[in-house]
Amino acid sequence: MIATRLDTTTNIEIQKNGLHALKESLGVTGMLRFLEQFDHGGSGDYTAEKYENEEPEPTDEEIRHMFGF
Repeated sequence: MIATRLDTTTNIEIQKNGLHALKESLGVTGMLRFLEQFDHGGSGDYTAEKYENEEPEPTDEEIRHMFGF
């Protein structure tokens, strides 16, 4: 039976090594152009959407009832 070594590389190390490899392979400008392909900048109208399904605030009476007052 052949023993295998566990991979103890952290996610931070993987990111650092990946960015270094991209920079070495593509140069700074190429690396940035490559990474920009994955930044979609979000979509929709967050300000409007965050209030769409908002539940009304409980009244003082409802809060007292929840806590048994």
